[in-house]
Amino acid sequence: MPLIQLKTVIHASLKTCFDLSRDIDFHKDSLKHSNEKAIAGKTSGLIGLGESVTWEATHFGIRQQLTSKITHFESPKYFVDQMVSGAFKSFKHEHIFSTKGEDTIMIDMFYFQSPFGILGRLANVLFLTSYMKNLLETRNHFLKIKAEIIQNQQS
Repeated sequence: MPLIQLKTVIHASLKTCFDLSRDIDFHKDSLKHSNEKAIAGKTSGLIGLGESVTWEATHFGIRQQLTSKITHFESPKYFVDQMVSGAFKSFKHEHIFSTKGEDTIMIDMFYFQSPFGILGRLANVLFLTSYMKNLLETRNHFLKIKAEIIQNQQS
């Protein structure tokens, strides 16, 4: 099972970073290039424990839907979203937040399993792992910018 681990240092409060990470409206804005839309479940605002959202997006030229649910939630330091249904065999995304001085350290641990056995594992190596890493890095870049703007407005 592939693991993508990212660390992002953000000059903003822990709460701001945590809340942006679970903000459905922000998620839609940060991934406009894939035309992400929340179409069922919690479709706006801050998602919380036990809530789910169904996303519709275009990846690799294919329109697809994926439903994920918040399975663990410890505000403002940790939450987990896990796929309930969608294109992956499974995925689990851990969001971990801590502070270092005035900065927030945001860690993403994204575990996923592709369907189709050996063909899925080959897809992971050839393109899927790098595609998912790029998607997460793009989202984190937008989150960092937005959180730091909010922090500057509050200063």
